[in-house]
Amino acid sequence: MRANFIWFVIVLFLLVVIGVLSWIIFAQLPRVADQPSTTNLTETPAATTAPVAATPTSTTPLSERVSVAEPASGASVEATFSISGKAPGNWYFEASFPIQVRDQEGNVIGRSHANAQGDWMTTNLVSFTAAVNIEGNYKGPADLILLRDNPSGLPENDDSVTIPIVIK
Repeated sequence: MRANFIWFVIVLFLLVVIGVLSWIIFAQLPRVADQPSTTNLTETPAATTAPVAATPTSTTPLSERVSVAEPASGASVEATFSISGKAPGNWYFEASFPIQVRDQEGNVIGRSHANAQGDWMTTNLVSFTAAVNIEGNYKGPADLILLRDNPSGLPENDDSVTIPIVIK
């Protein structure tokens, strides 16, 4: 009976040692998902290793995709004027985006919001219209600024398009 007890203690001790060693070894190894792939790139078909062509929506800044039909750059406008054009759907938030008019010193002399004229929940271009009223009696050169709506407030989501105009 005493021999059986000694064997039981030895086996239990060995199981504990094996368990502790296993835990130490496996806890120190990085997980397989964290390791880089060991696939030999020379064996990968050429079609999958070729660089992916950039699409306009993935690398082109949104501001480069905004187009303004009216007013044209450098156009003379009245104190109240209309704006129309197209912008990518992700330029809008809740189907609109802000517009400012600034004088040559950077003072805001007019504000408005452009409204989408279609489904804005897309990355495609969506038509917009807006009406702007210049505050006060400012006359002269100004900048019409279309601002990407950025409800997050994150600087990396800021974007704008500036169009020089002249207020008559």
